[in-house]
Amino acid sequence: QVQLVESGGGLVEAGGSLRLSCEASGIRFRITAMGWYRQTPGEERELVAKMINGANTRYADSVKGRFTISRDNYQNKVSLQMNNLQPEDTGVYYCWGNPAQRDVWGRGTQVTVSS
Repeated sequence: QVQLVESGGGLVEAGGSLRLSCEASGIRFRITAMGWYRQTPGEERELVAKMINGANTRYADSVKGRFTISRDNYQNKVSLQMNNLQPEDTGVYYCWGNPAQRDVWGRGTQVTVSS
């Protein structure tokens, strides 16, 4: 059974930092594309960052230079370091994986940035 479990969300002031983590199970993690999406009420879920393999990463323009995605293939974890957070970064952040070309999602973790 595939499972993605996020942790690390919370409330932070503008300019602060948070680190999200996602632990995966039930997939061949090393060969699976992993990433993070976020969603705010009334909006579609949008890509924040994803890592196709160790060298191929993609970021939303709005987070470039502030967020960094990384993965640990031994612990089956993907992380998102978020620095200089801004109120517009507020939302529910979802861990995403793409095992065998199908999308799987975690339940999400709330990130709230106060101004």
